[in-house]
Amino acid sequence: MKWSFMPKSTDGRPCYLVVNADESEPGTCKDRDIIRHDPHKLIEGCLIAGSAMGASSGYIYIRGEYANEAKVLQAAIDEAYDAGLLGRNAAGSGYDFELYLHRGAGAYICGEETALIESLEGKKGMPRMKPPFPAAVGLYGCPTTVNNVETIAVAPTILRRGASWFAGFGRAKNSGTKIFCLQGHVNKPCNVEEEMSIPLRELIDRHAGGVRGGWDNLLAVIPGGSSTPMIPKSVCDDVLMDFDALREHKTGLGTAGVVVMDKSTDLIRAIQRLSAFYKHESCGQCTPCREGMGWVNRVMIRMVEGRAEAEEIDVLEQVTRQIEGHTICALADGGVWPVQGLIRHFRPMMEDRIAAYKARHAMPMAAE
Repeated sequence: MKWSFMPKSTDGRPCYLVVNADESEPGTCKDRDIIRHDPHKLIEGCLIAGSAMGASSGYIYIRGEYANEAKVLQAAIDEAYDAGLLGRNAAGSGYDFELYLHRGAGAYICGEETALIESLEGKKGMPRMKPPFPAAVGLYGCPTTVNNVETIAVAPTILRRGASWFAGFGRAKNSGTKIFCLQGHVNKPCNVEEEMSIPLRELIDRHAGGVRGGWDNLLAVIPGGSSTPMIPKSVCDDVLMDFDALREHKTGLGTAGVVVMDKSTDLIRAIQRLSAFYKHESCGQCTPCREGMGWVNRVMIRMVEGRAEAEEIDVLEQVTRQIEGHTICALADGGVWPVQGLIRHFRPMMEDRIAAYKARHAMPMAAE
């Protein structure tokens, strides 16, 4: 879809492909495995994508903490150049394509495509207002497509086996495959490529050895990385892992980072840790995010202790609704959605925590 937005004829400006390998979302590590184990598939995908959109150069922006993966990928790029697959007359096609690797500096916000472009240009990584969109004014003011590693890496397989083959997986409007990162309280954490629309329970049982202590020990699952609201066991029993099915339960597939939490989990504490992450990673450009995420985190710290009033739960939810959708990028949305999911499904747990704190700190009654 993004490729189709690129200009069909040139106006003198070069076109660029940018690959977003700045994988920083908690619970997500699929790009790392692709780069670590099959970097040439990513390079081949860059060639295909670049040729399709008429890009003269490609940039792979890799997360700064992925030091070993950066070495592996750079070595693979060097091998591709030595074999004549990159550079002038790439792969003997008559098409010139240069590919560069750029290491980030550890900012989560640079996973947002326009902040990534700003960082790639040597500026502070802060999201741009849209429009204009990158396909019109992107890297160095030129038409640019920003794609994720998984999207580019699967292109060679789709081209080789056909679009109808790939679309045969999953169900209508949710077709294809997805790399799921299965982690948390499972017996065999792993990354696995599976078809879309697979039942969550089947996904966990087949590939991750099931929930630690059995399925009945399941408490909740974050289905798509840290920015997606959790769902309780009652939903997990039957939900399908695709965009539409998860949207019906007010969550999302996101990055497909599946975090499984059993009954030993302090869910309030878990969500507070996520709110602290988003507070820390805010670039500070938008007031609702800069100030709002700090406020949300402070309230969540008190909720963890139970040092709050039950009425504050409603106030907390109302504030998250005011933050949501009022910023340039979706970082703040990702910061408040987990809190909303906690309140939606586990409000009694929060109320019990508050009541227990009050009981522990109640003033003793004076003797008559």
